[in-house]
Amino acid sequence: MSDGATPAVEGLFREAEDGARLCGSRCAHCGTPAFPKSALCHSADCDDSQMQDAEFGPNGTVWSYSVQHYPPPPPAIVPDPYKPYALGVVDLEDGLRVVGRLTSTDPAQIGAGSAVRLVVGEIGIDTEGKARSSWIFEPA
Repeated sequence: MSDGATPAVEGLFREAEDGARLCGSRCAHCGTPAFPKSALCHSADCDDSQMQDAEFGPNGTVWSYSVQHYPPPPPAIVPDPYKPYALGVVDLEDGLRVVGRLTSTDPAQIGAGSAVRLVVGEIGIDTEGKARSSWIFEPA
């Protein structure tokens, strides 16, 4: 859980009793998911955008990952002192592929094909000294 940290960006995710969710949309015509919410369908094959609010998560599978060994530039929010963290490309069970931080940098826990679960956690302190949270994936 986020332990009282403020979301880094409002409206992108929410915490739920049965796991965190990403807040996006899905085309009612073709079923294509979108994150964040979109007014138009992202499928080149869809000729009738009918976007509806949708939530995605919490379970997924790591498609690929990389470890961020150096701090990204502002406005990225990073822990101080900086510690390397992993970024994963995750396929959620409900059809969305999304990039997110991983709680582990251990390749044995996060290799391609690893099961993960979406959670909300603190990602660092912003320039105003406030703790910020975002979605993170942990080993399932």
